[in-house]
Amino acid sequence: MSSLASKQGPRYRHTADESEPYETIGVEKLTPVIGAEISGVDIGKLVSEDARSNRQIDEIHRALAENLVIFFRDQHITPQQHLAFGRKFGELHIHPAAPHEGDDPALMKIYADKDSPRVNGEGWHSDVSCDLEPPMGSILHIKQCPPSGGDTLFANMYAAYESLSDRMKAYLDGLTALHDGEPIYRGLYANYGVADRPSYPRAEHPVVRTHPVTGKKALYVNSGFTRHISGIPRDESDAILNYLYKHAENPLFQCRFRWSENAIAFWDNRCAQHRALWDYWPHTRAGTRVTVKGERPV
Repeated sequence: MSSLASKQGPRYRHTADESEPYETIGVEKLTPVIGAEISGVDIGKLVSEDARSNRQIDEIHRALAENLVIFFRDQHITPQQHLAFGRKFGELHIHPAAPHEGDDPALMKIYADKDSPRVNGEGWHSDVSCDLEPPMGSILHIKQCPPSGGDTLFANMYAAYESLSDRMKAYLDGLTALHDGEPIYRGLYANYGVADRPSYPRAEHPVVRTHPVTGKKALYVNSGFTRHISGIPRDESDAILNYLYKHAENPLFQCRFRWSENAIAFWDNRCAQHRALWDYWPHTRAGTRVTVKGERPV
């Protein structure tokens, strides 16, 4: 029997969304727990200043809060429009290591082909959680897809936290963990000709954070950046983190997005993790990512 199951059923029970209907966008859920495809939006037009676009931005923000990751198909946008869309949600974040496309360092390059030694985001993670103020959200625009494969998985960290036992929640309450970018980023982008920096970000964050918009608690450790829980023996930390990583990857918390050319994914790093699948070698997958600055986790 699954660790989430009992005679009464799963510990995490998703309740139906009873919110008001959307007025300017269509929202079709991928799963009851996480993910939705958005229709009725032309992002190229949306970035212009008018009353309708402002209303749509508000509803997109709401859809993100309710679904954690949202997807847009057939968005033929320029790099400038991609950047402008990100700025509708806040100041843009500059990646501490990755190469960028063109002149603007906020436009991160996403590229993998038959000669790539690795791809972006192969393991479960929350983007740049090693920053003192990790990103709020990431907006990925894929322009070239492989003929098959290359899906991205997303997992709901509210659900991961809520399904923990009360004893585990009590144990984790008040704990912090070190997130360190050094082991991940050093040498990572050498194939792009990117020189290493003298140092990379590291920060301590709560193991469980409270989302500043929804007020809900989310598990905030990930196997990509989290190194150890502070203030407890290292073997105990390893055991707890390994349990939490495995728990967070439960398929009950996930959705899976199959990319198409000119699709966009916008995810909330504060309450979701993601993993990109590299199952399309030797084919090419390419695009750009814009990331919105966040706040220090509490």
